[in-house]
Amino acid sequence: MSIKSLGNPFSSKTDLRHAAECGCHTCKAAAPEVADSIDLSTSEGMLERAVESAIVRSVFGQSDIGRRSFMGMMGGSTMAAALASVFPLNEAKAAILDNLGPPEKTDLNIGFVPITCATPIIMAQPLGFYERYGLNAQVIKTAGWAVARDKSLNGEYDASHMLTPMPLAMTLGAGSVAEPYIMPAVENINGQAIVLSNEHLDKRDPTQWKGFTFGVPFEYSMHNFLLRYYVAEFGLDPDVDIQIRVVPPPEMVANLRAGNLDGYLSPDPFNQRAVYEGIGFIHLLTKEIWEGHPCCAFAAPLSFATELPNTYGALLKSIIDATQYASNPENRKEISAAIAPTNYLNQPVTVIEQVLTGTYADGLGNVQRVPDRIDFDPFPWHSMGVWILTQMKRWGYIEGDVDYRGVAEQVYLAADCKKVMEDLGYDAPDVTYKSHMIMGKTFDPATPEAYVDSFAIKKG
Repeated sequence: MSIKSLGNPFSSKTDLRHAAECGCHTCKAAAPEVADSIDLSTSEGMLERAVESAIVRSVFGQSDIGRRSFMGMMGGSTMAAALASVFPLNEAKAAILDNLGPPEKTDLNIGFVPITCATPIIMAQPLGFYERYGLNAQVIKTAGWAVARDKSLNGEYDASHMLTPMPLAMTLGAGSVAEPYIMPAVENINGQAIVLSNEHLDKRDPTQWKGFTFGVPFEYSMHNFLLRYYVAEFGLDPDVDIQIRVVPPPEMVANLRAGNLDGYLSPDPFNQRAVYEGIGFIHLLTKEIWEGHPCCAFAAPLSFATELPNTYGALLKSIIDATQYASNPENRKEISAAIAPTNYLNQPVTVIEQVLTGTYADGLGNVQRVPDRIDFDPFPWHSMGVWILTQMKRWGYIEGDVDYRGVAEQVYLAADCKKVMEDLGYDAPDVTYKSHMIMGKTFDPATPEAYVDSFAIKKG
């Protein structure tokens, strides 16, 4: 069963996307009662609306007058019931959603920034996960996040490795043109650290950091928001008492060596690389700020899912399957060797192994054993998205009223992730919101505005 087999009344992909997204009179008139009940926060919901509109147009043709006249006589709910009696509407949707068929497009370009957070996206190429689901995906090394964002926006990348705040910001038009983006899977949790120059071995107390310059990889990053949160808890205003500079991850170590930075909150392997080079030490793993915090993710323009649903489904399966493979500690050494080469991370295998296995030198003369220094869990909790939005509001990256839940649910496609996880035989949560403990304080996603107001140090 496919939309094409229904006669596909949509003349182009643009029409299909329009029917799926717009909610205009004509499209809603096609099946108002059912359309209003569809959850458009997921690509499945948008595809369902497109399917229903296709079915109704197949019955009535292109005549909006015919549809409205019939609805006027019978009413919207009666019309839906009448159609269902002669056409297996639910069965049609299920057949399309569960059996999307071969990818419409197999040759894909997927951007990544060379950090261990991108492990599932990178390893999926050399270890054959893309090929497993019928894709010929090329992963393309990208210098930094601004470049990744811009190449995604202009269509050079079909999908991309992104920081978890980025698709939220891009959807809202914060820092870039507004473009609807989706994030159906998290890549990694934890996996960051605060590194200080060896010149500051005697300054382990953050209250001593006034005047320090720190690097973060991007403004719309967990690195920036966690660093701001951390120093503010010690009474420092991150916009007044320290300087925060955006530095592409591959340039972090060189800037620390040159004295341009006193420290950084960066993704790995550059935290471990500073120790390896003998120029810095690990002050703190970010899991000590927030155990299980999200870091990086797989993201794409909304149009990718609506125009190429088969390809989107295959790619999401590839990414989630690779993420689950990476979550098994027994696979970490194999993965380290797979992602170390020049065209991927371009790092010594031993550096990557220290990050992925969690047995590492901390630069303070100790060997630490923290198996979940970095971990991999694809589920995009809506509550994590709400927390990120609260920090964007706290520090002035977004202003005015914020529909925290609405934006988080539009961008973080938990339903898509859950469905694919279960299809692949993995367990997935039954809820999408939960409370989070951050530096000993509970974040309740049900009261985001009160949470923002509770901070003594914030913008304005």
